Amino acid sequence: MRFRPCIDIHNGKVKQIVGGSLRDQGDRAEENFVAEKDAGYYADFYREAGLDGGHIIMLNPQSSPYYEATKEQALLALARQPGRWQIGGGINEQNAARFLDAGASHVIVTSYVFRDGQIYYENLEKLLKETGREHLVLDLSCRAAEKEGTGAESGKESQRADYQISGQEDPGLDRQAFASAGKSYYIVTDRWQKFTDVRLCPEVLDELSAYCDEFLIHAADVEGKARGIEQDLVRMLGDWRGIPVTYAGGVGSYEDIRLLGRLGRGQVDVTVGSALDLFGGKLNFSEVVRCCSAAGWQE
Repeated sequence: MRFRPCIDIHNGKVKQIVGGSLRDQGDRAEENFVAEKDAGYYADFYREAGLDGGHIIMLNPQSSPYYEATKEQALLALARQPGRWQIGGGINEQNAARFLDAGASHVIVTSYVFRDGQIYYENLEKLLKETGREHLVLDLSCRAAEKEGTGAESGKESQRADYQISGQEDPGLDRQAFASAGKSYYIVTDRWQKFTDVRLCPEVLDELSAYCDEFLIHAADVEGKARGIEQDLVRMLGDWRGIPVTYAGGVGSYEDIRLLGRLGRGQVDVTVGSALDLFGGKLNFSEVVRCCSAAGWQE
């Protein structure tokens, strides 16, 4: 299991945030860490540690007054380590090639390939013409929904999503019963704020893997909380055998890393952000990298 570095940029600053708290309106997010150093510093740090294959995520939409400052930081990191970073955030057919020319190994895309909650294959084909399959990563970040009965497609789950996004409690949701019943996961877009009707499952992974080189999957409900991984999700990803997958979300201890290695059967890479001492967390960076390389699974 590989450790994949990450540099998240919001409002022109390297940050670690609680993923589910991100709001485009007002460019707001609950912050775990705001760096004093720029993105180039972190790119240099990871290069000196011998790490690559990580991702840079621009967390402001193009409509934001902070977007240009965020993009400037992203380009700075790319220039320090050309060909070693993937980049995501507002990528589409018009700008994908520019980021590849600026030094990205891959572009990472979610929202551009979904429309009205469904996979929009026309846009996916347009991207492929610009990037080629070997330079495209699909971000299938997801949030939990009901396992049985009504789903996102019924409208009831959409109502539940509204409560989740607003931070209000859904009065019709028995959370204890929901947890004991198990979970399914639906792909979310627009910086994890909007549910789609696409359930993340092996069949969807099979279908979409024909279009891209890798998957990046944030478990958005636990992203930035460092309170444990989404075990059902990791187990499903570990059982699926296909192109490389990187998981992000909830890692808060070395045991979480070992558990991810077991449930992911050694097939799922991981990125760790808020829990790292590099970003103000309690986990030693070098020990996390060592733990990832040692984590695995045996029959």
